[in-house]
Amino acid sequence: MEYIKLNNGVEMPMLGYGVYQISQQECERCVEDALSVGYRSIDTAQAYNNEEAVGRAIAKSGIARRDLFLTTKVWISNAGYEKTKQSVSVSLDKLQTDYIDLLLIHQPFGDVYGSWRAMEELLAAGRVRAIGVSNFQPDRLVDLVLNNKVSPAVNQLETHPFCQQKETQTLLQSYGIQLESWAPFAEGRNQLFNNALLKEIGNKYGKTVGQVVLRWLIERKVVVIPKSVHKERMAENFNVFDFRLSAQEMEKIALLDQGKSLFLDHRDPQTVKWLCHLH
Repeated sequence: MEYIKLNNGVEMPMLGYGVYQISQQECERCVEDALSVGYRSIDTAQAYNNEEAVGRAIAKSGIARRDLFLTTKVWISNAGYEKTKQSVSVSLDKLQTDYIDLLLIHQPFGDVYGSWRAMEELLAAGRVRAIGVSNFQPDRLVDLVLNNKVSPAVNQLETHPFCQQKETQTLLQSYGIQLESWAPFAEGRNQLFNNALLKEIGNKYGKTVGQVVLRWLIERKVVVIPKSVHKERMAENFNVFDFRLSAQEMEKIALLDQGKSLFLDHRDPQTVKWLCHLH
């Protein structure tokens, strides 16, 4: 496993396992499988409604807590100082742990400043090892950085071959903030798994398109958290540390960038209204 050192010195695995859209019923088995494959970083969220399943799988695994890296996220309905503190306490109970390795604000809406003050206090108290954000566009991020004591350690954003976040990553690096990818495979959109360039590169190394994409992101110093409910695919996604892409291959993949989201525009008023009404 390769690691990245966050801006507060905490080391985070470059590759983790995401549990977005995995049901409570299926999630426990999936996390057990992921841990057996070798994953030690698990990414969940209050809004995924599967923190309890993650906690049960971790408890059953017998793996020492210090060897795991757990991420969860505060949802919009829990934004604000008091609600964030209360909801994180609930998340800790569900995850069956005394601390969270990385706590993120899931969306840049609601009282994010109240949430951030609570998260700074949780960090100081040792209940959280690092704090960050998710889906914060550059303007929202810079505003948060300039008006708070602690800078986010991570910004988790949609990042894949068709939405590469190159300019945003440069900005994040200037503030010492780590880019983490959600939807590294673009959820298969734009026929990602049939892309001729990615297949050609994969054939050269005896790797799948998915493995090429993960390798490309890791070489860009982007943390990845691919999701799969199939153990053989989890193992495939984990097996990306035995090859490297050439500079020319990296440049060719860079040309696939369309420079826009395939999912959500977080600056669109309708998107904001929709997300703020989700619970």
